[in-house]
Amino acid sequence: MTSIFASRMQELGTETAFEVLAKAKALEEQGREIIHLEIGEPDFDTPRNIRDAATKAMNSGYTHYVPAAGIPEFRRVIAQYISRTRNIDVKPEEVVVTPGAKPIIFFSILACVEVGDEVMYTNPGFPIYESMINFMGAKPVPMPLRETNDFALDTDDTLAKISSKTKMIILNFPENPTGGVLTKDNLEAIADEVKHRDDLIIVSDEVYSRMIYEGEHRSIASLPAMKEKTTIIDGFSKTYAMTGWRLGYGVMRSDLAEKITQLMINSNSCTCAFSQIAGIEALNGPQDDAERMVEEFKRRREVIVAGLNRIDGISCKKPKATFYVFPNIGGINMKSKELPDFLLDKAGVALLSGNSFGSFGEGYVRFSFANSIPNIEKALARIEEALSSI
Repeated sequence: MTSIFASRMQELGTETAFEVLAKAKALEEQGREIIHLEIGEPDFDTPRNIRDAATKAMNSGYTHYVPAAGIPEFRRVIAQYISRTRNIDVKPEEVVVTPGAKPIIFFSILACVEVGDEVMYTNPGFPIYESMINFMGAKPVPMPLRETNDFALDTDDTLAKISSKTKMIILNFPENPTGGVLTKDNLEAIADEVKHRDDLIIVSDEVYSRMIYEGEHRSIASLPAMKEKTTIIDGFSKTYAMTGWRLGYGVMRSDLAEKITQLMINSNSCTCAFSQIAGIEALNGPQDDAERMVEEFKRRREVIVAGLNRIDGISCKKPKATFYVFPNIGGINMKSKELPDFLLDKAGVALLSGNSFGSFGEGYVRFSFANSIPNIEKALARIEEALSSI
């Protein structure tokens, strides 16, 4: 029978975290107790001041259409925030607000990449990058992140992959799933290679920029001549525990912002009005809750890394950022896809396979430590018991 689906749908991937979450929820409905270490979502409530701002906005009439690129005041606040935190001069017309950060990934590729162009991306990395590259008919060129290099880029390897066909380089640092960060040398080497290329753009996904435990965040956009070549992606889901609010943004050169706004008009019309007012409060209001959340994640990091390293067959480097660990399971006689299935079934612990983040993730798994320390400790005990039985 003839399919109704366009052939390009075969190229579209998924985000395994939501698939595993659905499996885990189904087991909970059967009465199983599942410890969730799979989903990349802070287990904290959105701070009260942000919720109050949204409630006030709804009651004040912010329930209608707003400009497709975002409420002007919100764009100004974002421009001021990025100017301050990245040490660059950002204007409001260089900001586009979207329902979550993902649309900026999609729209940037859609607006800039032709069929056959090469797009470089981190691997293991956020799976939507490779999915969208394939969907657009471009050629994905992975930049491997290896444990031996602390999950930073290999500069020589990265530079060698840049060709005349390279149209876009997607960077995600701090990085999901490894918790790795870019070094200053990484950034400067890439910038020196591409800053004179008018036909190449950098997409810098910085949604975990506020979740760094050692050192400070560096953006390639902050380097000389790189602001105009870089699209910064950021959002509110992680820093302010606002995953369900669907609020993100891109910062980019103004002519590209116009194209991204066109795509917004053709897809979403605009981003939720009262969510944007809440975003203003998030950036301008007290930061205590966001900072306390990061401190708690730092404590959890110590617990999960130490606990995983005590389990035979597993070794785990301490991530420098994010709320993920990416342990090596080379000492266990299971593939990356097999171990999460086994631990969900036998131990009631939900996690993700490393190769769901790309081929270079084989031999690893990802845990999110966005769960309480008692639950993390319970999960570690269950994992150790389950593995001792094989």
